[in-house]
Amino acid sequence: MTDPHRVLASTDSSAYTSLLQRPVTRRERFELGKALRKDVPRRSLGEWSPPPARPDPVDLITASHAGRREDLVRVRVARMMSSPYGFLRGSAVVMAWDVAHLPATGITPVVCGDAHLGNFGFYGSPEGELVIDLNDFDEAHPGAWEWDLRRLTASIHVAGRENGVGEDDCAQAVRSCVHAYRDEVRFLAEEPLLRRSYNRLDVERLHETVTEASLRDEIARAVKKARKKTSDRVLPRFTRESADGRRIVTEPPLITPLPEAEYEQVAVALDGYLETLSPHWRRAVGGYTIVDIAHKVVGVGSVGLRAYVALLEGSDPDDVLFLQLKEARRSVLAQYVHGDSVWHDHQGQRVVEYQQALQTVSDPLLGWATVGDLACYVRLFRNQKGTVPLDSLDPAALCDYAGIVGHLLAKGHARTSGASMIAGYLGKGRRFATAMARFARLYADQTEADHARFVDAVRRGRLPVDESLVAGSAFRP
Repeated sequence: MTDPHRVLASTDSSAYTSLLQRPVTRRERFELGKALRKDVPRRSLGEWSPPPARPDPVDLITASHAGRREDLVRVRVARMMSSPYGFLRGSAVVMAWDVAHLPATGITPVVCGDAHLGNFGFYGSPEGELVIDLNDFDEAHPGAWEWDLRRLTASIHVAGRENGVGEDDCAQAVRSCVHAYRDEVRFLAEEPLLRRSYNRLDVERLHETVTEASLRDEIARAVKKARKKTSDRVLPRFTRESADGRRIVTEPPLITPLPEAEYEQVAVALDGYLETLSPHWRRAVGGYTIVDIAHKVVGVGSVGLRAYVALLEGSDPDDVLFLQLKEARRSVLAQYVHGDSVWHDHQGQRVVEYQQALQTVSDPLLGWATVGDLACYVRLFRNQKGTVPLDSLDPAALCDYAGIVGHLLAKGHARTSGASMIAGYLGKGRRFATAMARFARLYADQTEADHARFVDAVRRGRLPVDESLVAGSAFRP
């Protein structure tokens, strides 16, 4: 494994702190990346076999439950039991250990840290347009770009198998993803630095990009559904009128009221959150008043962590705003980048800043807060968020969609640093895509074996489970 610190100084965005120093030229960085092929042959990235020292994945997941709400760990386990893809979604801690012990070039942009196929989707831009991009950043951190691409390609192969897609078609979808990543990072490496920051994929461009009719239809349905996910549209579903005014509807165990002391902590934290916003949005959000707060379970990886939804009203009862607070813990990648040292004083701030680094446009209400002693990040709830339903993708649609997400991942990496070096390392040929297709297949096998081991552990009583949720789809939160 290449020491990531060997080239960190030339790829870490923190190095660009002065306008008085000329950075290494684009051509020189390209050649540096090309030279890395000698130390880390591209074919070596296709290798996978569990090393003898590999920890028990069940032990890693059990350790990750520390500090989570015990009553909700049962929900998380049920969602991970549902299928190998459900397990993959919740086992970022396992894959982080695995990829950190594999060959890597040492080029370290900001990475998502959990770039599986389901963590791409739609959301509303500050201008009100619907865009598609990476949309989960709990594990975001500077790290090896290969880590993200490994997780994405493995998830494509696992999801394809779950849909009944054959092995050759799964491999073709992975190659489509990797070719799109290669082409996009090479294109952006040749673009002016600022122009890389403007590159984005909105719904109109997406319709032009998609070639498969079935995928185009699924996207159209997903977009229509996402446009309805705004605060005012979800008001009847999530709230009810009471003698004390409008309140969030309780749906145990997924939506539950808060004890008075916790409610007050969240309310005070939201007041402090205003200070993390830009002046305009601070004034805009400051015109609202908190009327109710509840705990709300979300996703798979986040289940059991504290996650709140707050209902706010403006000067009119029909002017409502939903905000979501999510507990932020240290990224699963952090220990493999800088050991036990702490780079980030506030993990919620880490999530926000790296989300803004990876996305072309982000929620303008992104900020961070401290609830008691918990670091949280805050965002707009129901910001027209939506995803392409993965369980509906046939082989051709999966291949087409894999290319789209490969493009988006490359865009995110290129926005931070290392694009020229990555482009130099990848080259123009198919060797790297072939290697990643091999890795994805082998790691899909590993995921299925780990999932079986996880299910067996649950049945033996090593982990608690909410049996009423076991049959749920792994493709949906």
